[in-house]
Amino acid sequence: MKNFDRQYRMSAGPPGSTGFEIGGTSPYAIHISFSVQKQELESSNTAKVQVWNLSKQNLATLEAENCCLTLKAGYGNTMPVILSGTVSHVSTRKDGSDVLTEIEVVDGLMEVRDTWVSLSYAGQVNSKKILDDTAAQMGLTVTYSYNATFSDIPNGFSFVGQAKNALSKACAVSGLEWSIQNGVLQIKKPGDVMNREVYVLSPETGLIEIPERVQISSSDSSGSTQMGYDLVYLMNGAIGIGDYVQVQSKFLTGFFRVYSLEIDGDNLSGAWQCKARVLEVAG
Repeated sequence: MKNFDRQYRMSAGPPGSTGFEIGGTSPYAIHISFSVQKQELESSNTAKVQVWNLSKQNLATLEAENCCLTLKAGYGNTMPVILSGTVSHVSTRKDGSDVLTEIEVVDGLMEVRDTWVSLSYAGQVNSKKILDDTAAQMGLTVTYSYNATFSDIPNGFSFVGQAKNALSKACAVSGLEWSIQNGVLQIKKPGDVMNREVYVLSPETGLIEIPERVQISSSDSSGSTQMGYDLVYLMNGAIGIGDYVQVQSKFLTGFFRVYSLEIDGDNLSGAWQCKARVLEVAG
């Protein structure tokens, strides 16, 4: 795999409306740099994006309340979405002879922060019904892992409050967990994967550093730790949180689950890569 023909498309605008898009190579792509952090937790994914020499009209769009931003990145015509969220902060300053705009983005910011729900079910209700209805009120598409199971609540369910708390309660009934990834609500069993597709990471497919063994502390109150690895590879936004990867190198082989991701890029120079922290999948 060759690290050339870096491509991106960044679009931004009001929710549900067309704003602007930058990227491409006609005549030259606007300079962009970004750092995206993702994890399989209920806390939101975040990103920082730097863009040089935006027009005043585009700056005004970014600074509008609840501006939505989507970033695709990759090589040539292959540009998966690596970031989709709400702009939380914008600042612009001189950078030599250029003008630099720094943008902070939070995945699912409006949906998690601003959505309150009112739910009421009499008699027996399945937890999936609660999750589906909550997602609908949040305006989010919801996806479930291929082997997620859902328990019944026998004596009805009522809830009024923030949607994120309704999700947590409904997930707890069935031993599930939720997170928002690129604007999509994902629900799965702890330690599970969203689908059974396996991505191969090898020197031939973009693995560029020796896997580093790391200790990962549990996100719950158990205080337990697991051993995993940090994998660095050329930009591949198709690999997401909770996905399977098969590592094939002389230093490490095996099947792993993506626990967290850092995606860093600069279309003119520097990094254009991903760093995945992965946990071994029990055989």
